[in-house]
Amino acid sequence: MSVKRSIIIFITTLVAVVVLAACGGDNPSSNDPTPSPSPTAVATPAPTPAPTPDEIPADTRPTTDRDGFAIDLPEQINTIAVIGPSNAEILVGLGFGERIIVADMFSFDVDGLSPDVIATFGITDFDAEYIVNLMPDVLFVTGMVRQGGTDDPMTPIAAAGITVIYMPMSASIAEIMEDIRFVAAVMGADAVGEAIVADMQAAIDAIAAIAATITTTRTVYFEISPAPWMFSFGYGTFLNELIEITGATNIFADQHDWIGVSEEYLLERNPDVILTSTDWLDDPIGEILGRPGFDAITAVADGRVHFIDTAASSRPTQNIVRALREIAAAVFPEYFQ
Repeated sequence: MSVKRSIIIFITTLVAVVVLAACGGDNPSSNDPTPSPSPTAVATPAPTPAPTPDEIPADTRPTTDRDGFAIDLPEQINTIAVIGPSNAEILVGLGFGERIIVADMFSFDVDGLSPDVIATFGITDFDAEYIVNLMPDVLFVTGMVRQGGTDDPMTPIAAAGITVIYMPMSASIAEIMEDIRFVAAVMGADAVGEAIVADMQAAIDAIAAIAATITTTRTVYFEISPAPWMFSFGYGTFLNELIEITGATNIFADQHDWIGVSEEYLLERNPDVILTSTDWLDDPIGEILGRPGFDAITAVADGRVHFIDTAASSRPTQNIVRALREIAAAVFPEYFQ
């Protein structure tokens, strides 16, 4: 199995998709574009300086993880194990990439990690004994692997004296910001965490300010997985929030969470713009443009099909602002560049 195909399998597992039966609905309306103003550049904040803490201040030490389970942090955290690429990405953003000594295979492309320390185990089939033998100070693990009871795969790791820190798969921008603050507090880098969150908010506010001036209505279909198992999302997801921040409307905003999509349902809702984050096809845009019958969709007829960075749009981390900028530029190129 190719790495790219493994990624899409991970993404679909990550969101615990519940495939909904397709149903009818009114077609969203779309207006003709208004005269195009000059594109507005959205500044990218300068990188936040990396911290160099050696100890966690006692008064800022979390006593529970993000899933609400009690944790007992070591006085110093010099070595880290990671299961879940979003955890790796947040740690790297905070400046602790060099302290990660082992991570899962889906973290292979996180900038700031050395290929020498990336293991080949997956999210749900990791080698607990291997992690125990390395004896990291803490293990950040995605909450999707928690089982509880004696069958919990983390039990032997915790029993060995390694602090296991569960991180949920956050569904909103606000939750993602709290994840960053939490990891920063664990690592004794509260100020850096706040700076990263402030950078995120500034980028969001800049896009939202421009979006507030847009009078054009455009509808969007964001495809996570291509035909024949088309997969998208509705409200209750950070991706839906990103679309709304740009001033556009998700055609499935009336649906909840992650959804399966039928071709008939998509044709009925007729989006103005199609976005895709599928990166394991050689030509994901061409694949959509070439689907039989899709020439009846406004987005296809007008050639408004765009690729959005897979990692930035699928991982709940500070890098969602990169996906936000790409979405804005794809949907409203006359307002954003």
